[in-house]
Amino acid sequence: MDIKVAKFGGSSVADAMQVKKVGEIIAADPARKFIVVSAPGKRFPDDSKMTDLLYLCKTHIEHNVPFHQVFQVIWDRFKIMIMNLGIDLDIDPYFVEIRSMLENGATNDYIASRGEFLSAIVVSKYLGFDFVDPKDYVKFDENGKFLAEETNTALGEELKKHKNAVIPGFYGALPDGSIKTFSRGGSDITGAIVARAVGASVYENWTDVSGFLMADPRIVPNAKPISRVTYKELRELSYMGASVLHDEAIFPVKEANIPINIRNTNEPEHPGTMIVEEPDPEVSDEVITGISGHKGFTVIHVYKDNMNSEVGFVKRVLAILENYDISFEHLPSGIDTVSIVIATQKLEGILGDLLDDIQKKINPDTLEVHANLALIATVGCGMNRKKGVAATLFNSLYQADVNIRMIDQGSGEMNIIVGVEDEDFEKAIKAIYDTFVVEKALKDKN
Repeated sequence: MDIKVAKFGGSSVADAMQVKKVGEIIAADPARKFIVVSAPGKRFPDDSKMTDLLYLCKTHIEHNVPFHQVFQVIWDRFKIMIMNLGIDLDIDPYFVEIRSMLENGATNDYIASRGEFLSAIVVSKYLGFDFVDPKDYVKFDENGKFLAEETNTALGEELKKHKNAVIPGFYGALPDGSIKTFSRGGSDITGAIVARAVGASVYENWTDVSGFLMADPRIVPNAKPISRVTYKELRELSYMGASVLHDEAIFPVKEANIPINIRNTNEPEHPGTMIVEEPDPEVSDEVITGISGHKGFTVIHVYKDNMNSEVGFVKRVLAILENYDISFEHLPSGIDTVSIVIATQKLEGILGDLLDDIQKKINPDTLEVHANLALIATVGCGMNRKKGVAATLFNSLYQADVNIRMIDQGSGEMNIIVGVEDEDFEKAIKAIYDTFVVEKALKDKN
């Protein structure tokens, strides 16, 4: 039996008009049997997300400031949504309970989860679906670690009892029954968990964009949509800044080989982006899948003669970083050099001390620091099947008068990362996109 799990983000349930669109999407495909919802998001640019308002109530209490005015805004917003949907639902008892919990020291996790809880109550009533509370089935241990297998078993057994159900995203419970949330954006994770538990044929993630684009549209206007991307490619692109889906949402469905379909609630006819396990060489001959990146990195260059003959040299360098609780992004090296790429914000206030420690404990011949580095990843499973990809990429940057300060290629030959000056970031992305996408399209046309 074909079963689809559909997760709808905050923008998709922001108000009654959006919820009605959700209803139309569900009605269009009976296979969409299990629905996961976020808390209502912004209705317009200057609006507030429901979760932010709930956090604000908790902050008011912690600072002995009356919270009732903010709480009433949340209450009224749900009552207006219910009225505009024309459903018979008394939401007041839930708000009375939440207010009481706030006044009696409810945890941040409990308060933050109530946006999803209330959203699911409303949507389940509107759709005529069952409501399933994840606090009874999404399990964490006493230390807050998510228990994947226990959750999969418990949730799978419960959902067998329901023909259709709406499940709040974002939270589960600790062994004592208290609410435990995932990180922000965790409704994506819940959707993936539900998809795995019911053995879904596809996990649809509905948001306010029609899938992924090959480059940031703020840099490359009218960037080409990505119709198909592998889990591995997505991880590379997401890590470097392309963010539509919560990173951790990939793993539950990847284990079960369930494809993810990123769709747009406001443009439901668009097929969006399909995220799959393996590329299909018969469907696409694209060399690259996408380009993404970040500004704001610093490189610490360590040079020492005969470094390769010193056993444990790099280990000692990394041990110093560990002492400062600093993680690195990349570690390109040569026979006598190692370069450590670190997000600049992690070095604020400690760079001088860190360099002093490296100088004392490693005694390098040269120790240099270069700031204002941007990293750009060009990603694609097709790269290792084509000759001259690196040469084409570097030539595109040369033609754009962009100086390459660092080169790092993944061992799987699926990505090439270059470091450029922050000020060249946008220019470099445009140059790479034009070479691999625009120029290729013109050649194919001719």
